[in-house]
Amino acid sequence: MDFQTELERRRTFAIVSHPDAGKTTLTEKLLLFGGAIRVAGAVKSNKIKKGATSDFMEIERQRGISVATSVMGFEYDGYKVNILDTPGHQDFQEDTFRTLTAVDSVIIVVDAAKGVEPQTEKLMNVCRMRKTPVIVFINKLDRPTQGSFELLDEIENQLKIKVRPLSWPINSGPDFKGVYNIYNRSLNLFNPNVQEIEPIIAFDDINNPELENYIRNDAKILREELELVEGVYPELDVNEYLAGNLAPVFFGSALYNFGVQELLDTFLKIAPFPRPSYTEEREVKPDEEKFSGFVFKIHANIDPNHRSRIAFVKVCSGQFVRNNMYKNVRLGKTFRISSPTAFMASQKEIVDEAFPGDIIGVPDTGNFIIGDTLTEGEDIHFKGLPSFSPELFRYMENADPMKTKQLNKGIDQLMDEGVAQLFTSQFNGRKIIGTVGQLQFEVIQYRLEHEYTAKCRFEVLSMYKACWIECDDPKKLDEFKKRKHQKMAKDKRGRDVFMADSSFILQMAQDEFKDIRFHFTSEF
Repeated sequence: MDFQTELERRRTFAIVSHPDAGKTTLTEKLLLFGGAIRVAGAVKSNKIKKGATSDFMEIERQRGISVATSVMGFEYDGYKVNILDTPGHQDFQEDTFRTLTAVDSVIIVVDAAKGVEPQTEKLMNVCRMRKTPVIVFINKLDRPTQGSFELLDEIENQLKIKVRPLSWPINSGPDFKGVYNIYNRSLNLFNPNVQEIEPIIAFDDINNPELENYIRNDAKILREELELVEGVYPELDVNEYLAGNLAPVFFGSALYNFGVQELLDTFLKIAPFPRPSYTEEREVKPDEEKFSGFVFKIHANIDPNHRSRIAFVKVCSGQFVRNNMYKNVRLGKTFRISSPTAFMASQKEIVDEAFPGDIIGVPDTGNFIIGDTLTEGEDIHFKGLPSFSPELFRYMENADPMKTKQLNKGIDQLMDEGVAQLFTSQFNGRKIIGTVGQLQFEVIQYRLEHEYTAKCRFEVLSMYKACWIECDDPKKLDEFKKRKHQKMAKDKRGRDVFMADSSFILQMAQDEFKDIRFHFTSEF
């Protein structure tokens, strides 16, 4: 295939939701269609042996939640599909936000009983800022739900986006009969006893009396509701969807593999192929001749047996070729990448080439950090991969002095992943871990013990905010650091950080030192 054909057949998207809306279950069912897996895993139960493909870390299997973004690629119906399954839990939202910089579109999963939840709103805000096209999948129709029109109103009001239903449910819960696919005019009947793909019945004319043969008394209600849908919601305008102004909506039950194929087939037809990316210097178009890409994630011990560390690189332009020399712009050094990999969660295979939209894994011995740019020589810097100011802080102590080397290595690698942030106090030299959620401390302890045979304990530190600081006048910066020396720290990259005890202390510092710039993300 020529380059343009390869480009246009790629679909790179993230699946996002509030925790427990069914996001990882939907991912599993999509992988089934791609032939990537033979049996879909369940996320909830620890008792069954089959776990979710995308939840490959041991702590994910134990907790029944996703704590790290997984990348999965497969071929389906002539398309190359790249799915990024993200953590739903708010404690890992930073990983999800970074992942959204690496995708061209998003599928948002909404629980039909609970409606739009807080984490879904936050994720939609990020999509809106980036003008990322979104499709909504309303899940769990096999359970009692809110009314369909009420759900759509809630999505429009809370996610602040126009919607257009492309399928419509026939009841819900115990009375759920199936969905009518508005997009391709067909009827798909639900059978809770069969998790195979149910036959789709072509049904061009909803007023055909034969409809009663399939759904009996519900036919009249379906006709009335579809008439209302056509009157209330705008026609599907693909350009409006691609501009991020309109969200197509599908109904189904991922657990029963119901409504998933319709979602996938329609998504592949209307979703965008790789779009331009933006650097500090210029716009980068995917069809440019020369390769460029950026590191949006790093994962240590993706294969615990080999202690391997992988940098996830999103290809933005040109063609990536194995064994070529590529420049890490931050370091100003070139590297030969001899073992690039494609992903199926923790499974990897060597690839010889990759195209815009693809996610490749680059073996890393410590040369890469999140946000690094790779090019064929041009000095450009991709934007939009910040680390946020942490909200929780703990002093970290070594719980086993015999394992100091293992602890230092573990902390060094986990911090590079963006699991949390490491600060070293300039006053007493103690190490401080900063996170956005309590669960991250538990993940750090668990992974240190099980992946690095090291143990640590945490001591609560009452702190309000970590702020990166800079100033054009070195003397004024030195004066600030001397005056605030007890509250100064260095981050992992050696940058100055002011640790404010309270919002009042921070405000006073900002008022007193007008020439100091205080930053609340690491990207400045």
